[in-house]
Amino acid sequence: MLRQFPISARAAAADLDRARQWYEDKLGLTPDQSDPGGHWYRFGGDTWLYLYGTSSAGTAENTIAGWAVKGIEAVMAGLRERGVTFEDYDFGEMKTVDGLMDFGGAKAAWFKDCEGNTYELTEVAG
Repeated sequence: MLRQFPISARAAAADLDRARQWYEDKLGLTPDQSDPGGHWYRFGGDTWLYLYGTSSAGTAENTIAGWAVKGIEAVMAGLRERGVTFEDYDFGEMKTVDGLMDFGGAKAAWFKDCEGNTYELTEVAG
């Protein structure tokens, strides 16, 4: 039933003004719409991210959303130039190298915004 409808992600912010500025400075994003509760950002395929204010921001320890990209190394380099820091993980046989994890048929990288939300970049070979 739900497959026929678009889905969007939510990102919590303890300080909505600080978060909006971080998204603009670090990710080059400006809101497409704003309402009293937060800001809406539109992406490819008619997908959306809603950045909203809440005191529970930064409590999720999981990845909240991700982008399927092409040329992940170039995307990472561009974000690094803007001041984004990529996370390093060590899961035994799976480890990031300079922020990038190579799964063979796919690559992934993760970063956190100023509110503690974790995002993923993924590139699938092919």
